[in-house]
Amino acid sequence: MSLEDSRREYQYGRLTSDSLHSSPFEQFSVWMDQAVDSSLSDPTAMCLATVDEEGKPWQRTVLLKGFDAKGLMFYTNLGSRKAHHIAENPNVSLIFPWMRLDRQAIIGGKAEKLTKTEVLKYFLKRPRGSQLAAWASKQSSRITSRQALEAQFIQMKQKYAEGEVPLPDFWGGYRVIPSEFEFWQGGESRLHDRFQYLLKENSWTISRLAP
Repeated sequence: MSLEDSRREYQYGRLTSDSLHSSPFEQFSVWMDQAVDSSLSDPTAMCLATVDEEGKPWQRTVLLKGFDAKGLMFYTNLGSRKAHHIAENPNVSLIFPWMRLDRQAIIGGKAEKLTKTEVLKYFLKRPRGSQLAAWASKQSSRITSRQALEAQFIQMKQKYAEGEVPLPDFWGGYRVIPSEFEFWQGGESRLHDRFQYLLKENSWTISRLAP
């Protein structure tokens, strides 16, 4: 089958101005709860887009690990490609592709580092294997083989065989502070419902966008 002929109708539902919350954080919370309740695979997975020092964009999928009225949080190695990009340009965008629900939530804003206290609180909740992997992997660096990575993991496992695994000083997290949200609900005949929340002078304005 030709890719040009690959299509389907979006018939899950509609999004109306009357159904929207005045706060984009409340609207996002509702959609996230519905995504989780619908048994989607990885409902917290989001595509994070950054821009490097040459202005070239890059994307990767990370997991949302919390959100509140301040922003959305994720964790990573502070030596990773994404961390280097954010250090050069904190402007980022996120997208949650909940396509089984015919939905996308798109968020634009600035990323700022989480405090050590916030990072430690989350790190201590991670499975021990994930804690050890944080030590074993120098994220985004070139490695010789899978075996070399596994050997480093075993070494860390032996090193921290007793007691708690300490927080690496090169591991941290970010909070994306939004300045824009878009909620996209697929519609029949490509007449999708799109609503934009734009932050202006500390208040959110809501607009319907053409599909």
